[in-house]
Amino acid sequence: MEFDGGVGLKPLRVAIRPASLCLALAALLLATVADAASRPRRAAVRPVVVELFTAQGCASCPQANRALAEIAERKGVIALTYSVDYWDYLGWRDTFAMPEFTSRQRAYVGRMKLKEIYTPEAVVGGRREAPAVDQDKVEAMLDADAKTRQASPALAFVSGGSKVAVGAGAVPRGGAEVWLVLYDPVRRDVRVKTGENAGKTVTHVNVVRGLTRLGAWNGRARVYQVPDDPAASTWKAVAILQGRSGGPILAAARN
Repeated sequence: MEFDGGVGLKPLRVAIRPASLCLALAALLLATVADAASRPRRAAVRPVVVELFTAQGCASCPQANRALAEIAERKGVIALTYSVDYWDYLGWRDTFAMPEFTSRQRAYVGRMKLKEIYTPEAVVGGRREAPAVDQDKVEAMLDADAKTRQASPALAFVSGGSKVAVGAGAVPRGGAEVWLVLYDPVRRDVRVKTGENAGKTVTHVNVVRGLTRLGAWNGRARVYQVPDDPAASTWKAVAILQGRSGGPILAAARN
């Protein structure tokens, strides 16, 4: 934002003590920061968040993993791979799977009123889902999400990544919450020894290694503390503001 100052005015001389000047500047700075945090940034447009629910023991999942690797390279897209554990019974224990990832997928199943949980599944923006092997449908979801993107509440990592700040905004029905996602930015190749993919090497990108709910969001500006996890030093972080129980993603930001 730009504005012009007045011209042709005589300077007004006011005597201000150094201590008073410091206090006045500090108060002005705090007021400015508080005001900025309380208002949504009109220029802030949420990136497209693509979540792949996959498993190393799923025969059709390697194809979906490869497709996500291509999508992850696109500008304005945050692509995340969640390995689920419900295919472990087929004979291969997924090396990246966690129960909380399966719980996240089940939340989408309930929200979208699907008949059953399945892999590989792609969820875009928390609003749409399709079989991840159907590239035409996935591309259609990406296009639809990009066209419907609107200004979102301000969301950013602050204090060197130790906190997540969320600005004010409208809350969806049912409420909203803030999530911290930790993912491995390095491509990982896993040699599967048993099960449906025995003998195959499964490639993964942006494998989620941690999922933490930071707290509820009621529409007011708020700052959330990021848990201190020494093991996460080599991982990347994404903050997600989302409707409760698998609702739409309102905003997302990388650290």
